[in-house]
Amino acid sequence: MLNIRQILTFSAFSAALLSSAVYAQNAAIVNGKAIPKAQLDKLVQKSNQPDNAEVREQAREMLITRELILQEANNRGVMQKESVKDQLEQSKIGVLIAAVFEDYVEKEGISEAELKAAYDQVKDQYTGKEYQVEHILVEKEADAKAITAQIKAGANFEKIAKDKSKDPGSAPNGGDLGWMSEKALVPEFSKAMVLLKKGQITDKPIKTQFGWHIIKVNDMRDMKAPNMDEIKDQLKQMITADQNWQKAKFSELMQKLRAKAKIQ
Repeated sequence: MLNIRQILTFSAFSAALLSSAVYAQNAAIVNGKAIPKAQLDKLVQKSNQPDNAEVREQAREMLITRELILQEANNRGVMQKESVKDQLEQSKIGVLIAAVFEDYVEKEGISEAELKAAYDQVKDQYTGKEYQVEHILVEKEADAKAITAQIKAGANFEKIAKDKSKDPGSAPNGGDLGWMSEKALVPEFSKAMVLLKKGQITDKPIKTQFGWHIIKVNDMRDMKAPNMDEIKDQLKQMITADQNWQKAKFSELMQKLRAKAKIQ
């Protein structure tokens, strides 16, 4: 048979195991109220931050703060105040209005005609040429002139760009900016770029707000507009961002709801 000490030891061990199991499934326990770990997981996921110990601790503290406020609100009886009830109800209605409207827009709010009109507007921007361009960016004009001379004497443009260019985005790729339209670049850069022929570099450095550039055009082609399906998501974002469109669509939604409702 177990003696008293063994029984007490066993009881303490069992209690410790039970306590560990309770804490394992909860993010915290605040004044006896458990905050499930699932809430913590959800909050971390919604934060769009890396899932690490620091982020989890910040999220845990947020949940604890929220629970403390809820408990204190209940202790003070503020939840029973009419003004608080009214504000909570208004907040609830506001959330529901936004959710209903968002669902309506997503499922039936944007017509094909509206998408076509937006596409035609965007398509007109795809005019002119685009250039497959590289550049080397340095701070001083003298350095840019020296690099230009080296390249004209046969030095490798891409190697110099990797070694000396101050543009962190393109330097690792040998100065490659990819295919760019003149509209996408600062005016001084674009003006020099469009004057170059295939395979040419600028005779002298070009000054912009970023520094001094040596520019090389590898190729050029006529711009081609993507088809409507390829940019449908961007078109929807463009349409729904218009406040006048939002007002008109909300009015349209309410008219549809009233038309099928029985209002006495």
